[in-house]
Amino acid sequence: MRIVGEAELPLHEGKAPPWLYSRMKALGREIIRTIVNEFGRREFLLRISDPYWFQSLGCVLGYDWHSSGVTTVLTAVIREVLDEEDLGIALCGGKGKRALETPDEIERKGEALSLGYQSIEELKRVSRLAAKVDNAAVQDGHTIYHHALLFTEDGEWAVIQQGMNVEKRTARRYHWISQNIRGFLMDPHYGVIAESREEVLNLAAGESEENRRASLDLIREGRSKLEGLIEEMRAGPLSPYLGVRCLKMPLRIDWKAVEVANQMDPRDYEELLLIRGIGPSLLRALSLVAEVIYDAPASRRDPARYSFAFGGKDGVPFPVRPKLMDRAAEVLRSGIIQSRLSDYEKREALLRLSGGSR
Repeated sequence: MRIVGEAELPLHEGKAPPWLYSRMKALGREIIRTIVNEFGRREFLLRISDPYWFQSLGCVLGYDWHSSGVTTVLTAVIREVLDEEDLGIALCGGKGKRALETPDEIERKGEALSLGYQSIEELKRVSRLAAKVDNAAVQDGHTIYHHALLFTEDGEWAVIQQGMNVEKRTARRYHWISQNIRGFLMDPHYGVIAESREEVLNLAAGESEENRRASLDLIREGRSKLEGLIEEMRAGPLSPYLGVRCLKMPLRIDWKAVEVANQMDPRDYEELLLIRGIGPSLLRALSLVAEVIYDAPASRRDPARYSFAFGGKDGVPFPVRPKLMDRAAEVLRSGIIQSRLSDYEKREALLRLSGGSR
């Protein structure tokens, strides 16, 4: 498992008009079917989990190139296509209420793809853990409101989820893929992109391992000990080695969750994340206590990178990569040409891909 990308986009409201959505679905169906038939289910997951390819697909289908809506609308299109086509791939979840229904949907669609009980339960765990990591372990100011899990009849999976920052009116999209499994808490963010860097608490980074271990020890100490340490931190001088911005102790802490976690005695940090009630505030409090009292610093490294897919003409943040641009365009172009669309629809799609107009 690794996150292969993250995108930060302006938060836009509104819905795709029916005339556009129907055409997105028609063209999307042909591209998805062509990729799966020509290259296989694994290749489709790899492409859809690439934030640049995902964004490009949204553009080819005619949606806004730079909008939070491309995530929700394009995911809905993919969902309907996969529901209607027999491609051995399912998509579960979505925006708001649909995201909460993901576990039941995984079970239903997993059985339809003839997956066994253990495989279905593992997919449920993947879904919950991916959401918890991006919502609580990586605290970047964005709250998850869209969560979608794609999986194949072979048991491989990808996650596409999006969080919003209401104050800044931005959205970040997070992509996960099951290939090259390393773990949910060992620098899973690979090739992450965004328009800006945030001040974050990154408990999913490799350098946060000692902090995570100390946090688990604090849970095992119990509520009384943790309460005392937090009060001590709030009342007394803090470590001179730490900046004030890193020591913003949450005002409210779910002490019931601390008691539950203490009783359950999680074996590792992943198990801690999956306990109901363990959220961003409690994880931050544990992390700060571990940092100040036990000298176990957590990472403040934003996993995001700039959102230049192929570089900038002035060499910022890196020089343009024309071969990569050509390859991305060719992949999309081949999908359009091999589809069963009419000649007119193909011409329109190719024009959008090339940036041309009628």
